[in-house]
Amino acid sequence: MLFNRKVIIYGILAFAITSIMASSIVNDKLSIGEVLGQQATDNNINNNTAADTTGTGMVEVSIVPGAAALGDKAYSPNPINIKGDMVVWTNDDTSDTPFHTVTFGSGPDDENKGQEFDSGLTGTTALVTKGTTFIHTFDAVGEFPYFCQLHPTMIGKVIVTG
Repeated sequence: MLFNRKVIIYGILAFAITSIMASSIVNDKLSIGEVLGQQATDNNINNNTAADTTGTGMVEVSIVPGAAALGDKAYSPNPINIKGDMVVWTNDDTSDTPFHTVTFGSGPDDENKGQEFDSGLTGTTALVTKGTTFIHTFDAVGEFPYFCQLHPTMIGKVIVTG
């Protein structure tokens, strides 16, 4: 009986690891929209105007090339208006400083910094190189400012409507 439990546990672990590895390979080959079986729309990629994407289920935001020097144009689109959707930030920066974060708050001195979401400086969600992604699902109504911890002038905002 103990042997069967170990086999089941090892099987579950093997499946989880295989799934993560397969997902990583798929993400390298396909866009996030393709992976999730959804089409990206023209109004939510590389557009620096407010994007109304309410009800689409998923919104893609790009961290654009040269983002460190672009302030509120570093994340595109910005701001975004959504309705309880998943937001996928993709690091598309090809500059000499391509490491960025997506951190909730109005800046480094915000006492609530990182409390709602944070891609972080390390770990699997860190946006260290071109092509890496961070995903967060918004369930609450409100305005959610965010910034890059490494380049605090990079700012964005997610507006969630009811």
